[in-house]
Amino acid sequence: MNTYKLYTSLMVLFLAIVLSCNSYQKNKNNKITHKEDYENYLQINTNKVLSKIEDDIDFWTKKYKDAPNQLTYLIKLSGLYSQQFDITGNIDDLYTAEKMLLDCNNRLKGTNASIQRSIAKNYISQHRFKEALKHLQQAFVLGENKKGTLKMLFDVHMELGNYEKAKKLLTDIQDFKDFDYLIRLAKWNDHIGNLEDAINVMEKAMVMVEESNNKYLKTWIYSNLADFYGHAGRINDSYEYYLKTLALDANNMYALKGIAWIAFSHERNVEEALEILSYIELKHPVPDIYLLKAEINEYAENQQAKQQALNSYFRELEKNNYGEMYNSYNALLFAETPGDMRKALQIAKREIENRPTANSYDLLAWTYYNMGEFEDAYAIAKKYTLNKSHEPLIVYHNQLILKANNKLSQENSKKRDLVESIFELGPNFENQIKSL
Repeated sequence: MNTYKLYTSLMVLFLAIVLSCNSYQKNKNNKITHKEDYENYLQINTNKVLSKIEDDIDFWTKKYKDAPNQLTYLIKLSGLYSQQFDITGNIDDLYTAEKMLLDCNNRLKGTNASIQRSIAKNYISQHRFKEALKHLQQAFVLGENKKGTLKMLFDVHMELGNYEKAKKLLTDIQDFKDFDYLIRLAKWNDHIGNLEDAINVMEKAMVMVEESNNKYLKTWIYSNLADFYGHAGRINDSYEYYLKTLALDANNMYALKGIAWIAFSHERNVEEALEILSYIELKHPVPDIYLLKAEINEYAENQQAKQQALNSYFRELEKNNYGEMYNSYNALLFAETPGDMRKALQIAKREIENRPTANSYDLLAWTYYNMGEFEDAYAIAKKYTLNKSHEPLIVYHNQLILKANNKLSQENSKKRDLVESIFELGPNFENQIKSL
């Protein structure tokens, strides 16, 4: 390339980055969240859905005690405990449901495909994907509702990084009039980096659900579309759809968490974000809430509050057996903590064993990077993560690994993409990205 062309290319890249930064700065100053929109959802009130589930559990428990041979009662109870877990985040509910399902499965000698799928769903929630796969394979052999089994097989193969198998399964279940197919097609498009197509498909699924007026599915689609809009930088749309979710389900902690993230990441409103998270902590005290509080306090340069939040996170993990569910969080934390990097290495290798995806290999590469073993980090990244994922955090890690190995160039720079992903990554990444 001659000097003039090189200069022109560099100027184009520089202007693109400056414009992106200026655009982001401008958007950042736009107020999107308004407390009057959601403050009613921060009032401690009775969760009628949860109260109904609790009443139903009492009812079916009594029925089952009176007739312990009625496995339908046990299956009903397992479903209720799973629903209760979704609302409260209490891991014991998930384990109770698992125990009941395994009991049913043993008594029926593994001959019921529906129970096999229910066990698989439970294991997916626990991040026990290889075990979930085995139960789905058994369900498929049994034959009942094979299409339902194929849909879940797609989900598990995506989690395991078996993308060619997942792609084939998507073809096998293709039906553009089927909501379940559309949301999986959206997931696939997002995986391959076609976010715009993913959103279009999700919007078609939304129209389908709104026509059927299924409240549960509307809640699900609105909250997931809010996520997609956020990833695409459509923050106003994201906020609107979190509010639509809350209008249907006033106790939807996922939507409130999404609004807290907008307040923090887009508006840099630490006080507002922490207020929302403190409410969620009362209703749905799962460990990752404390990690988000730690992240916000880090941005606010409140080291004491950050450490308190991290202490709460580890206390929750110690108090409850979450199994494999927080491996990724722990690996990232330990990788960046002097003295704990060997722990990160062990967890990363375990995650690769459990689910050999780009995300898992990124944990290993990132740990090596933080240990100063740059060549090992690059060897892992080159084989398993570079150009293998569109996740902003993985792209960011890849850029730092390339830089440490003197392999970051104009051609492989993703700085512009990362600038556009600051909302998704969070404001703590902004300065690091700009210094790439």
